[in-house]
Amino acid sequence: MGTTITISSNHWMMAWTGLEINTLAIIPFIAKSHHPRAIEATIKYFLTQSAASALVLFSSMINAWLTGQWDITQLNHPLPCLMLTTAIAIKLGLAPFHFWFPEVLQGSHLTTALLLSTLMKFPPLTLLLMTSKSLNPTLLTTLAITSMTLGGWMGLNQTQTRKILAFSSISHLGWMALVIIYNPKLSLLAFLLYTVMTTAVFLSLNKIKVLKLSAMLISWTKTPTLNAALMLTLLSLAGLPPLTGFSPKWLIIQELTKQETTPAATIAAMLSLLGLFFYLRLAYHSTITLPPNSSNHMKMWYTRKTPSTLTAILTSLSISLLPLSPMILTMT
Repeated sequence: MGTTITISSNHWMMAWTGLEINTLAIIPFIAKSHHPRAIEATIKYFLTQSAASALVLFSSMINAWLTGQWDITQLNHPLPCLMLTTAIAIKLGLAPFHFWFPEVLQGSHLTTALLLSTLMKFPPLTLLLMTSKSLNPTLLTTLAITSMTLGGWMGLNQTQTRKILAFSSISHLGWMALVIIYNPKLSLLAFLLYTVMTTAVFLSLNKIKVLKLSAMLISWTKTPTLNAALMLTLLSLAGLPPLTGFSPKWLIIQELTKQETTPAATIAAMLSLLGLFFYLRLAYHSTITLPPNSSNHMKMWYTRKTPSTLTAILTSLSISLLPLSPMILTMT
């Protein structure tokens, strides 16, 4: 309901109400396990989102005071525009306001982490899409490149799958923020494809019950087919050419080149190599047959349980949508 209110509203107060409903609705999911780490994650999430929501409300009030407008699309003054961009960056977890996101994901269950990485990012991104014509290009480009750099760099030495996917999310949000001013539809397309791929990864990890890389090393004995599909989905998230994940990166770099922002496109392409490294690491761990070092974990029994139909559909979409890129390009 909170998401629906935010994405369908024209008034700042209604958009803020939707964001607040969303925040309050997800908190019981994060705190559900009653583990100290889950409680810590809940408090961090609540404080961060409350501060961001207060900043959204403050920026809209300043805008109404300066321009007399409560309409979301009428964000004409640079001061409220700057404040709103900062508030949305905090809500999304864009660097340098990203510190809460990996910690909250690490304290949450995999399905809750999936909601935080996908559905909860949609309302703030919608506000950015609606105000994209008024936003400051320099500020957004700086936030985007910082997110791609830190998302790739800090994901390199992680051993927890949820933290790796958190930094992956930060990096992908950088790609969306980079192009949102020039082509909002393309940014939305990148988010939708990212959602499909991330959902497939989270559902697969939840099925094989893997929370860290050392456990992933010996998970191939449990569900070999799912692990092979997971490897392809991870490579798709990395943006390798034959797979779906290459499509948004290709279209974004093409759009940036058209807008004569070639330096930003070059930096984005170079920084995607950082993400490729830790995705390859995950993919290697998911399909390895002989661990190079001794593991404390016992080998898992092969199970005949088949993954859900949803996982199968999303994995198929994550792997095979690249040939549809010309059609997607005509839509954007």
